[in-house]
Amino acid sequence: MNQSLVQKLTRTKPAPVETDSGASLHGEGLSRSIGLFSLTMIGVGATIGTGIFFTMVEAVPKAGPSVVLSFLLAALTAGLTALCYAELSFRVPAAGSAYSFAYRTLGEFMAFIVAFCLLLEYGLAASATAIGWSDYLNNFLVNAFGWQIPEHLRSPMIVSTANGTVWNVGHFNLPPVILVVLCCFLLVRGAKESATANAIMVMIKLAILIFFAAIAFTGFDTNNFTPFLKPTAGELLPGAAGIAAAAGTVFFSFIGLDTIATAGEEVRNPKRNVPIGIIAALIIVTVFYMLVAMAAMGAQPAHMFEHQAAGLSVILQNVTGKAWPALVLSAGAVISVFSVTLVTIYGQTRILYAIAKDGLVPKAFQSVNPKSHAPVANTLIVSVVVGVVAGLVDSTFLWDMVSMGTLTAFIVVSIAVPVLRSKERAAGTYTKGGFRVPFGPYFVPGLSILACAYLMINLSHATKMIFTIWMAVAVITYFIYGIRNSRLNKV
Repeated sequence: MNQSLVQKLTRTKPAPVETDSGASLHGEGLSRSIGLFSLTMIGVGATIGTGIFFTMVEAVPKAGPSVVLSFLLAALTAGLTALCYAELSFRVPAAGSAYSFAYRTLGEFMAFIVAFCLLLEYGLAASATAIGWSDYLNNFLVNAFGWQIPEHLRSPMIVSTANGTVWNVGHFNLPPVILVVLCCFLLVRGAKESATANAIMVMIKLAILIFFAAIAFTGFDTNNFTPFLKPTAGELLPGAAGIAAAAGTVFFSFIGLDTIATAGEEVRNPKRNVPIGIIAALIIVTVFYMLVAMAAMGAQPAHMFEHQAAGLSVILQNVTGKAWPALVLSAGAVISVFSVTLVTIYGQTRILYAIAKDGLVPKAFQSVNPKSHAPVANTLIVSVVVGVVAGLVDSTFLWDMVSMGTLTAFIVVSIAVPVLRSKERAAGTYTKGGFRVPFGPYFVPGLSILACAYLMINLSHATKMIFTIWMAVAVITYFIYGIRNSRLNKV
């Protein structure tokens, strides 16, 4: 039928039809092979590692010792949104996460915009974590074999400095590209195999972080927390701007919550397991982040974090005066960041798969290998893009952009809760079973929106400008391709 422009922009997609066990009624597409434990580990794997292993180098100079409050603020904000994710994942158990939620509630145009936010979030997060992996790999090689990767093969061509952007012609960061290739190889073999490998790596990662905290606390010095706040001239609340700015930087490391929801079409009994997995992952992540952040800040003065490569390994070496703890930590980080990159690339491919199923991007992203049940072409394309960015660009360009995409997606998810409840009540399909956001449909989602907006405001001007350009590209792409090829045109 003919639809007006407004009708096309606001048209929504019906919820997927599921059996009682959560299996799709259709035998095609992705396979439901992921259980609750593996799902929770996907969330933990995508979250723990990035914020702790790398972003403290970016966040501590902004907040000083009060960076521990930055992690807490980011966790509380993510927790509010996690409750919204948990309800929506019960009512919309599909791949695509925030994109699928927006398509079900706010309409096609907003869903497409959210999809571009998620593509930015996952693509740059995968590149950024792969870049950080290079530092720990080099630290491991130095401590284990006394050999390091040549400078021109472990540093990017495009570097951000205090004096602007520097181009180092002839430099290429090779280790991140190798990591992306390994992740790609695992992912094309299938989701079950990737989830199992990820779960093993996550357990190793948690053990390594406990190892770090146990040793770092032996060098704990309360003087490292003085002064606790890092005030900026003219601030009404001393230290608040630094805490908020650092929280905005580390917030992207809570991407794992969104990654759980992207797996909706490959989870057994998704209406039960996805909400539980989200809440369980958030609790595990918050406990470990706070534990390691306190141990790291207590073991080393704040000023030493700035530009410190492989920071946690260096802390252990300084505390013990020996190389072997740093060697163990670096080996653990190499494994742990592998899991972060693996799961982040996985999330990117599943979002593209969901968008392609709706006709909004080319069908190549929807094609699934009949043997592995994996979107092979999709995975290869994503891996090439992630690898090129990781090999050429300095991670300084990427952290805040990932946070911007994550925060935008979280805001949309929070808006979707009251909208979905309202629509279901109007249609007479609302049910009280399953997980629901406490205190009604407005209180928690409202707090989540305010908290996310507060963190967004404190991100850099350059980040906001680049994000605006990216959103312009999204709008142009939608009107050139998406609106014409949408499957809802045929409904």
